[in-house]
Amino acid sequence: MSDITKHSLEHLADLSRLELSEKEEEKFLKDLESILGHFKELEALDTSNILPMTGGTSLTNVFREDGERKSSLAAAPVVDAFPDKERGYLKVPAVFESPDANIIRNIKS
Repeated sequence: MSDITKHSLEHLADLSRLELSEKEEEKFLKDLESILGHFKELEALDTSNILPMTGGTSLTNVFREDGERKSSLAAAPVVDAFPDKERGYLKVPAVFESPDANIIRNIKS
């Protein structure tokens, strides 16, 4: 890992659209050297027997496969008792309806 130079800091500042004063450049150079020093310490560690992590937790995906499922309400008496139904499904009025929906509905009928 290469050391950070004043030129590379100026390049990073330019890419980040930062205008740094001389004092800020000195501080950033010192801070970045310290950060890169920690990376050098990590590079010295022997990690050959450590498996790479693919995530920070042992959680697994609980989503089911997307697909058609038979409704348990299809044959239930609640469907028969519902005031408006179609092909075994309950029909409910639209909650959000655009003003154009009535025009389209009238065209179709």
